[in-house]
Amino acid sequence: MGTMIGLVKEKRAFGAVLKEVPVPVCGPDEVLVRVKTTSICGTDLHIYQWDAWAEQTVVTPNVFGHEFAGVVEAVGSRVTNVKLGDRISAEGHIVCGVCKACRTGNAHVCPNTKSFGITAPGCFGDYAVVKATNVIHNDPQLPFELACLQDPLGNAVQTVLSGDIVGKSVAVIGTGPIGLMAVAVAKACGAGTVMAVDVNAYRLGLARTMGADVTINSKETSMVQAIMEHTGGEGAEVVLEMSGHPDAIRGGFEAAAPAARVSLLGIPTREVSLDLSRHIIFKGIRVEGITGRRMYQTWYQLKGLLDRARIDLKPLITHTFTLDQYEEAFALAASGQCGKIVFHHNTDTQTTNKGELVHGQLELTAG
Repeated sequence: MGTMIGLVKEKRAFGAVLKEVPVPVCGPDEVLVRVKTTSICGTDLHIYQWDAWAEQTVVTPNVFGHEFAGVVEAVGSRVTNVKLGDRISAEGHIVCGVCKACRTGNAHVCPNTKSFGITAPGCFGDYAVVKATNVIHNDPQLPFELACLQDPLGNAVQTVLSGDIVGKSVAVIGTGPIGLMAVAVAKACGAGTVMAVDVNAYRLGLARTMGADVTINSKETSMVQAIMEHTGGEGAEVVLEMSGHPDAIRGGFEAAAPAARVSLLGIPTREVSLDLSRHIIFKGIRVEGITGRRMYQTWYQLKGLLDRARIDLKPLITHTFTLDQYEEAFALAASGQCGKIVFHHNTDTQTTNKGELVHGQLELTAG
């Protein structure tokens, strides 16, 4: 098949390298995709910076990246659900399909999972190969810039909709890109007061743009006190913990109302101590651990929101780059002074100049 340019996690250390690598081979149950756009996930930043989680989890050398949109260029001999020219994204969990979890509707926690762009080759390259069963078809009218955001949007959708949300007070703790998506999803799905909490003033500004009714800078004020004030002393009926910071997690349980639901998506880098009696048991708290997207319920839910314009993700895309500008892009991602960063893999999808701030003025292209 020849070679392509890919962003490779080559060494088990900080950084990555853009280099010529073989075009991946499409198997009989797989499809070959010409990648149009990709976006940087927090997981990609962990891989790039090479922290303890990456050391324990990531396979090297490997083309990483898992959020993408593209066009199908080849299909395997046994593929029947995808054709040449289809615009697609893909579910990144490559599951076995035969274990008890997979066969009882819980494939998102399959113990035999391989992860696209983490333990299997990913999408930061000209081409990628994905299982046909994992393909997500995109509406031709959905711009590539938005289509590549569906994987993290699915994280937000599963977190928000893991319990009742209508009319309830909601605290979104952590306004990284998925937290910002959670704000928009909660509003679209009928939440009452949506409170966004962070220490990053830039992202709290984005949270207001995405629909937050209240923003709380926990560097300047007590998160627990502020949530109590905005809920008449009752606490938040739904707490969506997206940061993974131990203090924020404990604060989230403290600020939760009696009989509240606490959904945990953020991943702590160390053990978190809780007073189970006070924080959970005697308050009757329901705790939900969230990973990935429910396969494939969450995808249908997010498609219903995105394709029918119930949510608007355009303000979330604050910067775009080409893949050869990856060092600048990852430095920006690490700074936190951005929303979602999108890579354009060829000129026909590129809408801005090098690293240009596009928040509030992005002209999206469908082709």
